[in-house]
Amino acid sequence: MDFAFDARTEELRAKLLAFMDEHVYPAEAVAEEQRARLASPWDTPAIVGELKAEARRQGLWNLFLPDAEYGAGLTNLQYAPLAEITGRSPHLAPTALNCAAPDTGNMEVLAQFGDERQKKQWLEPLLAGEIRSAFAMTEPEVASSDATNITTHIERDGDDYVITGRKWYISGAMNPDCKIFIVMGKTAPDGPDIRRQQSMVLVPRDTPGVHVKRAMQVYGYEDHSHGGHAEVVFDHARVPVSNLIGEEGGGFAIAQARLGPGRIHHCMRLIGMAERAIELMCRRAVSRTAFGKALAQQGVVHNWIADARVAVEQLRLLVLKTAWMMDTVGNRGAHTEIQAIKIATPRTVVDIIDQAVQLHGAGGVSQDFPLAELWAAARTLRLADGPDEVHQRSLARRELKKYV
Repeated sequence: MDFAFDARTEELRAKLLAFMDEHVYPAEAVAEEQRARLASPWDTPAIVGELKAEARRQGLWNLFLPDAEYGAGLTNLQYAPLAEITGRSPHLAPTALNCAAPDTGNMEVLAQFGDERQKKQWLEPLLAGEIRSAFAMTEPEVASSDATNITTHIERDGDDYVITGRKWYISGAMNPDCKIFIVMGKTAPDGPDIRRQQSMVLVPRDTPGVHVKRAMQVYGYEDHSHGGHAEVVFDHARVPVSNLIGEEGGGFAIAQARLGPGRIHHCMRLIGMAERAIELMCRRAVSRTAFGKALAQQGVVHNWIADARVAVEQLRLLVLKTAWMMDTVGNRGAHTEIQAIKIATPRTVVDIIDQAVQLHGAGGVSQDFPLAELWAAARTLRLADGPDEVHQRSLARRELKKYV
């Protein structure tokens, strides 16, 4: 295994680090000020459009897509250190580079499974950053950690599908620029194979019967980086059969194909979040005095910083190994490693950010530092794309099979 950065990765890293210093970090406060003056909290601050234009001008655009026909053509291993850098400002940088969830996963689905009409109508404007999108799978009435539980109905009626169901925590749905939903529901609820009952269909936001009911908060925060999380009701929403993605009964398989890259992207960005927390922790430690000496001279602070550095280095190596395996043996071959990083990374990063909060005292839980919001985002990722326990269950079963 060779995790050394090649020449292209080094070039992009240098450009991206400069872009962060010159454009993204200074824009964080500006974005908050502009958002406070917007008519709707879900409108996009003007600074975001400026960042996107500059990122595209510099060639820092669609870096996540390995298919050179649609994106930068980077491998997972090449993209990993770039995604990590964007994780240092997770509410601005991924969006600026058109590398923000849920659009990334939706673009991957359309690129891999969409037909030519679907790509022309929806993938192309997503690639251009002209629209946003949402992925509607999770439901409030069932344990959605088991995707076979979903109850949304997708019923065939002549040349149309009629969609009825209730979804929530649908990322991206509050953004006015969200023009399209990828909706997962059951086309064959009584089918003998529970993993062939589901299908995915494209549902334009302006379809009659689509109702975005309310924003769902995350630990009291409204997640603007992903275009918010919403409760959405589909009340006999009717779309053409041609809006089916792939084939009937293929929804579960498409979801699994979508979630693999999404999980590692989250983990890449989480490492960047941890690095920013360590930086803030160190700056705070050398600048504050308590009980007659700098916080940096307190033994417990030494332990926090040292343990955080060790943990981040371990996580980064595991993420890079996973990226390398996805590139060499495919997502299925890297299944164990994907689950391992999804278990380990959010849990560990939450602890690191929590210690940074502790070191900042009241400031750590305030809006004057990014730590509280980083903590909320990292803690949420212990649930997103499958909770820890689902991945632990699957990984343990795979280990146990070796001894049966």
